[in-house]
Formats: sequence, C-alpha cells, structure tokens
Amino acid sequence: MRKLLTTLGTVIILVALTTACSQTDSKAPQNNVTDEKNAQVFKIGAIPDQNVSDLKNNMDEISNYLSGKTGLKVEFAPSVDYAALVTAFERGEVQLAWFGGLTGVQARSRVPDSEAIAQRPSDSKFHSVFIAQKNLDINEIGDLKGKTFTFGSESSTSGNLMPRYYLMQAGIDPDKDFNGKPNFSGSHDKTIKLVESGAFQAGALNIAVWDTYVKDNKVDLSKVKVFYTTPEFFDYNWTINKVDDTFGAGTKAKVKEALLSMNSNSGEFMKFFNTDKFVVTNNDNYKAIEAVAKKLRIIK
Repeated sequence: MRKLLTTLGTVIILVALTTACSQTDSKAPQNNVTDEKNAQVFKIGAIPDQNVSDLKNNMDEISNYLSGKTGLKVEFAPSVDYAALVTAFERGEVQLAWFGGLTGVQARSRVPDSEAIAQRPSDSKFHSVFIAQKNLDINEIGDLKGKTFTFGSESSTSGNLMPRYYLMQAGIDPDKDFNGKPNFSGSHDKTIKLVESGAFQAGALNIAVWDTYVKDNKVDLSKVKVFYTTPEFFDYNWTINKVDDTFGAGTKAKVKEALLSMNSNSGEFMKFFNTDKFVVTNNDNYKAIEAVAKKLRIIK
C-alpha cells in the first residue's frame, strides 16, 4: 500500500509540473507579441540636400523631440540620396519624411493615403537662385547658353525641377544648349562649391541654403554671384505614411501636433531648418509641382 501511494504521488507531481509548463509555454508567444509591439521604431527621414553630418545631427535632435512629445520610439534613418528616401517611404521603412516638393509628390503617388501635413511658412513662397562665377558676363538666364552648368540632385525641386522649367521658359534646352551635358552635384551646398571653385560656370540651388551660406560666411562672394531668382512655388514638407494601423489610432494626429508645436525654443534644429515654426499644409498645395514634373516628363 505504501509503495502504491508513493507511486500515485509521483504521478500527481509530474502531471502538475507538465500542466504548469504547458501554461507557461502558452503564454510565451503572447509576451513576445507585446514585446515586439513595444519595440517598434517610428523611423523618420530627410532628403540629403546638404551636409550629411549636419543633417544627421539635427534629425537626431528632432527624433528626440518627437519621442518626448508622442511617446513613440523615434529614430532617424539616413538615405544615400533623394530616390532612396522615396523608395524607403514606399516600402514602409520610413514613417515620416522631410521631402522637397517633387520627392513629396513622388512618394505620395506611390503610397495612397499618405499625406503632407506640415511645412515652414517660407515653403509656400519658395524660390530657386541661379548663381554664376562673378567675373563672367552672365546677368540673365539667356546668357547661360554655351556655358557649363550644374543642377543639384535630379530629384530636387529647387535644384533641378523648377530651374529646368524656367530655363526652358527662357528658351534654353538644358540638354542641348549648355557647353556639354549639365552636371548634377547631388546637393545644394555642393552646387555652391562647384561654381565657386570654377569647376562649373553657373548653377542653380535653393534660396534657403544660399542665404544660410552667405549669412555664415561659407561662400566667397568675390567669386560667386546670384543673377536670377525664380518666381515663388511650394516646396519642402513633412509627409507622413500610413501609420495608424501599425502604431495605433491617433498616431498621425499626435505626430502632426508635435510638428506644429515646434518653435524657436524647441532646439537648435530649428535654426538648421531656417524657421521658427512649422505650419499646416496639404497635398493639394503641390499640384503645381506635379504638373510641372509631368510637363517635363520627370514623372508620369
């Protein structure tokens, strides 16, 4: 009898242990799901239109600001060029991006329901500037015929799209009327340096970068001059991906509110963006950019 009771006791203990292990195992996947959700990172990006080190430092600051305001885990995801950021946005690898007018149109056309939500006040009245070596007799767009010329990035609104449009309005075909094919520097700051160094006789870039370089004494005005400023157009914007399904209902509204709450006291990054605040924008504001891009066959 004692042997039988001992055997029964052992069986009961084994059954209890097996049941406990089964319950623990059944809970494990649920915990993993929760941990995975908590570990999700809200990625932000920006077109690399100027010094990449400065861009990263300031975008890291913005990431920290957005994290504090929204409760999301926000990180900056650098892109090697404009096209790479559009692709990352299309794939859902970037949830919020600082686009130019053209790249914003390209991104939103690939991601239905994505939305331009904020811009600087200056972005509703943006300009490109044409620059040239100061010792050359270049005083209007027509004088560029037969000269060497550099744009910025091929996907840049203010460094290619709008300058190209105004060149053609002035009767200059950029692919035929320059001395050789036009160059693409890749960024506005490089355009300045290429003209300043004499590598190219003229170029075009965004007015905000030019003004910053002049203000910070980063350009030799004895070597470079502005000879034409374009009419105004809409340009840079914060565009948000489809985020509520992944990060929770109301995420887009929280991010938009955080962007609109930024001011000159929010951080040094506001100086980098040449503004003291961001204001509301929407997709319709960039229809003119889309129309020009289609006319020039830059997008279909």
